[in-house]
Amino acid sequence: MTRGWQITLTDDAPRVELVELDAESLRPPADAPDAAADVEVAVTFSGLNFKDALAFTGNPGVVRCSPLVPGIDVVGTVAASSTPRWAVGDRVLLNGAGAGETRHGGLAERAHLDGATLVATPTVFTDAQAAGIGTAGFTAMLAVLALERHGVTSGDVLVTGASGGLGSFAIALLARAGFTVTAATGRPENAARLRALGAASIIDRSELDRPSRALESQRWAGVIDAGCGQPLATALAQVRPLGAVVACGNASSPALATTVMPFILRGVALLGVNSTITPLALREQAWQRLARDLDPAVVDSIARTVELEHAAERAADVLAGRVPGRLAVRVASGASA
Repeated sequence: MTRGWQITLTDDAPRVELVELDAESLRPPADAPDAAADVEVAVTFSGLNFKDALAFTGNPGVVRCSPLVPGIDVVGTVAASSTPRWAVGDRVLLNGAGAGETRHGGLAERAHLDGATLVATPTVFTDAQAAGIGTAGFTAMLAVLALERHGVTSGDVLVTGASGGLGSFAIALLARAGFTVTAATGRPENAARLRALGAASIIDRSELDRPSRALESQRWAGVIDAGCGQPLATALAQVRPLGAVVACGNASSPALATTVMPFILRGVALLGVNSTITPLALREQAWQRLARDLDPAVVDSIARTVELEHAAERAADVLAGRVPGRLAVRVASGASA
């Protein structure tokens, strides 16, 4: 039997339980859109992302099947494999690809996954650090790569939602790549931590969360935005000609009230990142860059470890905005952090 969290949708409130699960119940249904399950992973760590926190509420935009084991991040060791890509004992990880949404995810001691979506865990990171990076750090790296592909390789870059996991990793990665980083946050008490990660300056979120003109003074070569809503609209109006904005999430609001002026007068690009559907080659590239550019000590400064049995209550803290940085969940009892 396998210990894990299970979310069951009902006509009333969702039923959220830490239960014992048998092996068969952990396999994806045969008619699931991502039913391949040729690798069994002994999960050591997972994470608590904003999406995971929504799953604990039964949010139908996240919980696509019922019952469901949440956890869009999976880190562990191959316990069984029917694909030549992976052998028993290999250290592997997964970010997204349907885990914790359309198929069972990482908040259980076993996960049955599609080997074609897995990435080898970089040797420079422990399992706890890989989970601490998780989807937040993975998405931040995808955002930096998107800026670089567009030709934004230097200059001033704004990071919104800077106190969260994605924002924290984005600051560290951008600073390591040589950008001058401005961090926008609604939590001024985190300013010292954000400067330690590499932010050259801090602005209050309120500077962006206001009605904006179609075009404003040119400030940013690029933007990495995790919140959408009004701050993204204001940031778009401040991007320099031929700059780019990478949209990674909608923690503030999915709405975007802007005009075409930044796009047709300054040639600004709005680039989207969806870590869930990232192809394997780009997944591997992102994790190779993370291994090269992200000091494990920085990961330790951003992420904290919580125990599996506390995941649901800490998910509520994530939704309430009470968690700076990242939470890695120790799934396997005794797994070393």
